[in-house]
Amino acid sequence: MARKDALLRLHQRLLTQRDDLRRKLGLHVDASSSAGTGTSDVGDIAFDGAEKEINSQLAALETRELRKIERAIEAIREGRYGKCELCGRSIPITRLRALPYTPSCVECQRKQEESGEDFESGIADWESAIEYQSRETDRELTLSDLHIDS
Repeated sequence: MARKDALLRLHQRLLTQRDDLRRKLGLHVDASSSAGTGTSDVGDIAFDGAEKEINSQLAALETRELRKIERAIEAIREGRYGKCELCGRSIPITRLRALPYTPSCVECQRKQEESGEDFESGIADWESAIEYQSRETDRELTLSDLHIDS
């Protein structure tokens, strides 16, 4: 019964996250369509272009997250939620609380990451994830952050 209660709370959390992302994506569309109106200065035009690109990248990440959330909500409705889509075992509640839209258990996720595959597209998009994380933490990149194989 405790697992069922936890899953119901996670369902509410997913619905809230979905609604928030939909609202945010609507704001991104509004902001990108209104940006750049009436600017004639070259610097303003360049700034507007950069801002549109950043908003576009952020919207793409949020769209992928929204897709994952909607898949999780669908899985709840179909009674598949909380089961790993790769091996079929139950995903621990602690993992679902940390990442409520995850379709896989830790072990299967680790195998995917080691092979470089993404669950949905077959290709890991680490570059976008790193860019998103750096924007979220608002921290400068230093040389010690770079790991380059010689």
